[in-house]
Amino acid sequence: MKTILMTGAAGGIGTFLRAELKGTYTLRLTDRAPITDLGDGESFTQVDITDFEAMRDLAQGVDGILHFGGCAGESDWQTILDANIVGMRNIYEAALQAGVKRVVWASSNHAVGFYRRGETIDHTVYPKPDSRYGVSKVFGEAMGSLYAEKYGLEVVNLRIGNVATEPVDKRRLSIWISPRDLAQLCGIALDHPDIKFEIFYGISDNARGWYDNSNAASFGYKPRDRSEDYAEAVLAKEPPAAADDPDEIYQGGAFVSTEQGGGRPRSEVV
Repeated sequence: MKTILMTGAAGGIGTFLRAELKGTYTLRLTDRAPITDLGDGESFTQVDITDFEAMRDLAQGVDGILHFGGCAGESDWQTILDANIVGMRNIYEAALQAGVKRVVWASSNHAVGFYRRGETIDHTVYPKPDSRYGVSKVFGEAMGSLYAEKYGLEVVNLRIGNVATEPVDKRRLSIWISPRDLAQLCGIALDHPDIKFEIFYGISDNARGWYDNSNAASFGYKPRDRSEDYAEAVLAKEPPAAADDPDEIYQGGAFVSTEQGGGRPRSEVV
């Protein structure tokens, strides 16, 4: 059984994946927050991904890395810089120095959030980040490309939409992924023999989706869950939005108008 290092294991996505991947891999978990409910095949070390030496030590002897740690939304620049820029570099450099070939990590739909909702985009489009958080995800994809091309690492960037047991609003009907579909994607990303550098969209079978996920399908991804099964209930409780609201125009939603630190957009600050 492969041993996989998972960062961000105490977070929402990490918690979902621990349950889904149990028994498939031996999981070496890490997070800056504590984990006390370890199961069979799990171990845990509490560290921050900004600590390079600690990450390098944890990467020793693993077969792959699932990197889900870092800042999970728009924030002040220093937080993003430390967690998503320095932390991302640390993951790739730790993998390189520890001899780990495969890195799979949580990029985001916010790397391409300034595409309009009427557009269908695939893995080849150029980035249009909707926030500084989105910029950090573009950086992570670029860093992965460098380590793949220059050092031979095998990298999968998962442009994740929204991971939850079910979609809860109209936007999420387009970007939702169930925990078991994400686990399937992670399994393909960790185990497929022909990975070099790939971008997969982390979405389920969403009839209202904006992403052409044929690249993931070419590696065998077959989502089991459909957001449309929840559409009637979701749309019945969501009030209509103004047609000229930028949050409704762009795929990134509220991220396109949220200023760093979570405040109002600069155009509204007087």
